[in-house]
Amino acid sequence: MFENLSERFDGIVKRLRGQGRLTEDNIADTLREVRMALLEADVALPVVREFIKDVKARALGEEVAKSLTPGQAFIKIVHDELIRVMGEANDGLDLAARPPVVVMVAGLQGAGKTTSVGKLARFLKERKQKKVMVVSCDVYRPAAIDQLRTLAGEVGAEFFPSEPGQQPVAIAQAALEQARRQFFDVLLVDTAGRLHIDAEMMAEARAIHEAIAPTETLFVVDSMTGQDAVNTAKAFDEALPLTGVILTKVDGDARGGAALSVRHVTGKPIKFLGMGERSHALEPFYPDRLASRILGMGDVLSLVEQVERSVDRDKAEKLAQKLKKGKDFDLEDFREQLLQIGNMGGLSSLMDKLPGMRDIPEQVKSQVNDKEIKRQIAIVNSMTPVERRKPDIINGSRKRRIAAGSGTQVQDVNRLLKQFKQMQKMMKQFKKGGMRQLMRQFGGMGGRALPPGMKF
Repeated sequence: MFENLSERFDGIVKRLRGQGRLTEDNIADTLREVRMALLEADVALPVVREFIKDVKARALGEEVAKSLTPGQAFIKIVHDELIRVMGEANDGLDLAARPPVVVMVAGLQGAGKTTSVGKLARFLKERKQKKVMVVSCDVYRPAAIDQLRTLAGEVGAEFFPSEPGQQPVAIAQAALEQARRQFFDVLLVDTAGRLHIDAEMMAEARAIHEAIAPTETLFVVDSMTGQDAVNTAKAFDEALPLTGVILTKVDGDARGGAALSVRHVTGKPIKFLGMGERSHALEPFYPDRLASRILGMGDVLSLVEQVERSVDRDKAEKLAQKLKKGKDFDLEDFREQLLQIGNMGGLSSLMDKLPGMRDIPEQVKSQVNDKEIKRQIAIVNSMTPVERRKPDIINGSRKRRIAAGSGTQVQDVNRLLKQFKQMQKMMKQFKKGGMRQLMRQFGGMGGRALPPGMKF
């Protein structure tokens, strides 16, 4: 996410740290680089101009001049200004209104609108403990109705049926009435999109808005469209009283211009980021955390929250008890660790949030491959229960059978077994001397103890 911008800022940060003091000349040079980095990231020109003006005013002030580490002081200014541009703090949904809280979702076709409704339903159910109903008013695309029905089933939300031929306003009103009768906490209303903004779509969206008076009106926009995303959000805001924006496909956006521009141009907060296709891949937008990630400082808070939500505590406790009793860490346990990493969004998602990851050599970074985790799970799944419990019995013929069953090569099986032996060795250290001994083991391996999914 935002790799290009992060890399440019990383170079700027390294050069500044070598400066004993900052002068008007080297501040001017640095600001030129910052300006180019922002423009290359497709940040809106008015946003770039104001950002540079505000950073320059603060950088030339006493705040930097009197600092013992002027380079670090300058980076803090850039960090603070990034936060200010993106909106200071997380602006969550207003769920305090009288239920059912109505959330209307609008956007262009292809931006990920219907998928975002499904993700939002899961977010509200799991993290906010709300009883959620969803309804599709997109009578022009039967596939959109079917898609939302499927998503509702996956995330455990109530689906209000609709079909082509009905009037969108009538569908929304009927869904609201049923949500009231059945005491739902939240009603999510998916509206029709078009390939581009047109008068007919806007008129329909306004009519639905007037009929159901939503508490929240969210605009879904594809972050990868850059400046177009910002311009589209502005046009929608002029037609509808938007309360916020959901930026989708952020995981594939190497530039990040939309995230840095939307708040400034529309005046509306980004409320959520869509980080992938799976139903749990929706995250509240925290400007301070994103600013830290852009500047290579990581995002430990989000990482901790991700682990808290995703790790099965019962299974983790059972593994700890098993090791304490002197039993060996086996391939069933190894597979469980791989599945837990997958549940947390994969290795790339975890490493994106760790501070200092940019200093890791490129050859190590290139080994972070979430497909490798899936391949390793397939290999373990291809083993018999006895082989998982007693890996030492896996000989050449068994390896060939396991490779054939998992669609891999024998060398892939060998690599997994080698990695498993390393983890088993580390777990024995845990058993002997507790966490302190385990961490000493990590240090003594000189970085060779890579997590599952990273090759040796």
